[in-house]
Amino acid sequence: MSNDSLTAEDLEFLARPLHGFLTVAESPVPAQPRPVWFEATADGTIQLFTEPGALKVRRLRRDPRASIVVAAPVGEPERWVSVVGRATVEDDGAHELCSRLAARYWDLGDEALAGALREMLGADLLRIVIHPESVRRYAF
Repeated sequence: MSNDSLTAEDLEFLARPLHGFLTVAESPVPAQPRPVWFEATADGTIQLFTEPGALKVRRLRRDPRASIVVAAPVGEPERWVSVVGRATVEDDGAHELCSRLAARYWDLGDEALAGALREMLGADLLRIVIHPESVRRYAF
């Protein structure tokens, strides 16, 4: 099934602490997806954070096309959502996003993980926002 926006069912699935696999378009070599933390927003965008010097930032500034695929883990019926669209690189909101995602993906009662979050929050961060142009999904 395909359309150009995320459904309520997609947003419910994407609210789980699953890894997304991000691919950016600009490169002379085949796409090399990377696992990322992400957040699907109520307005239907996908956002993640990264450091300003990351290769994905340089590539997105040259060619804003990006995609993310999120799949259910092993042991569950096959299900995935794929979002393709143009990405923007934003200067604001990355630290807040980092904090929300760390709480979603990690047990911040673990002092080692809480320390890792503090270290992440001490760095310069950018927010990448994918604006969906095509959404595909499959659920068994």
